[in-house]
Amino acid sequence: MFGKRLKELRDEHEYSMDKLVELYNKKYNAKMNKSTLSRYENGLQVPIYTVVVNFADFFGVSIDYLTGNEDRFPSPGITEDYTTFPVIGEIAAGYDHIAVENWDGEKIDIPNSYLKGRKPTEFFVLLVKGESMYPAYQDGDKVLILKQTTLNYSGQIGAIIYEDDCATLKRVEYVNGEDWLRLVPVNPNFPPVMIENEALEHCRVLGIPKLVIREIN
Repeated sequence: MFGKRLKELRDEHEYSMDKLVELYNKKYNAKMNKSTLSRYENGLQVPIYTVVVNFADFFGVSIDYLTGNEDRFPSPGITEDYTTFPVIGEIAAGYDHIAVENWDGEKIDIPNSYLKGRKPTEFFVLLVKGESMYPAYQDGDKVLILKQTTLNYSGQIGAIIYEDDCATLKRVEYVNGEDWLRLVPVNPNFPPVMIENEALEHCRVLGIPKLVIREIN
């Protein structure tokens, strides 16, 4: 369970293995390598207690959660300092889903502390449909999206409109200066989609996910 949850947290924070190893070693003055991290995630090596403690601290979760002895993150404290966002539509975590801002009446309250000092108008909330981004993003998740028209780096997860009206949440790979990008699901059971040449003119970035709101039954 440690390896499964470690990988889920890495995916949710959009860290490559190399990036996580780099940040971990810098923060804890350690000498972990990518091979060791891979063995942890695949259940091929049991970490020492210090490593578990450090990863729990790094991701801001409890040790019990990380080791599978707790089913959910601790409940957040009650606050009156929040913004009410309308859930303005659906974003496919698969393909060929039309982006419709339907304002169907559903709303969600998000503590302003999660906005990290930004204005509420810089965000919007969309509903995930589909399983191609599982486990990082699951069917029914509500995702707080920070509006921006570009991605910060290749491999970042972004909310994308392609073919002018199909919305998707995917990891986006590209090379600066080349006329293509690849939409890559987290779930290996779904294939990536290549967008290139003329099709790029009908593709744009909506923003990047900053918070996942998930109901647990």
